[in-house]
Amino acid sequence: MEINLLVKQAQRKWWDREGETMRRVMRYLCLGLVLTAITLGVSAGPAQHSDDVKIVFEHAIPNIEGKRMVAVVVTYPPGGGSPAHHHAPSAFIYAHVLSGAIRSQVDDEPANVYHVGEGFYEVPGAHHRISENASDRDPASLLAVFVVDSKETPLTIPDKK
Repeated sequence: MEINLLVKQAQRKWWDREGETMRRVMRYLCLGLVLTAITLGVSAGPAQHSDDVKIVFEHAIPNIEGKRMVAVVVTYPPGGGSPAHHHAPSAFIYAHVLSGAIRSQVDDEPANVYHVGEGFYEVPGAHHRISENASDRDPASLLAVFVVDSKETPLTIPDKK
């Protein structure tokens, strides 16, 4: 009987040591993940200014020397948006909502919400104060078509803070 008791005590010590080792491994793993997230700038909350911009068409306009047409699809996650910005000085832009709803304010005009199939334009030199998804639940996207001087880049210039 004493041998069984000694065996059980030895087993308990072995399990306790293994448990402590596992806790130590988990602690270091969690610490490593937290440090990696901090290093990479991962946020715990939703990003306020998060848009995805993809060029879908770009071509010189053959009958207007020095001008090109660029079309981009801008996708906003729920609650996402772009910081206030200007576009290239020569840019004339037409934006057409492809999905969801987009809240936009250009210059000192009142902010408007545009739905699928609706659109708005920006004249050269306009200040795009608000460009964001009007929904906190659904993604939204728009097609923006630029007519711009051929050599002007970048197309979008965020406001300086």
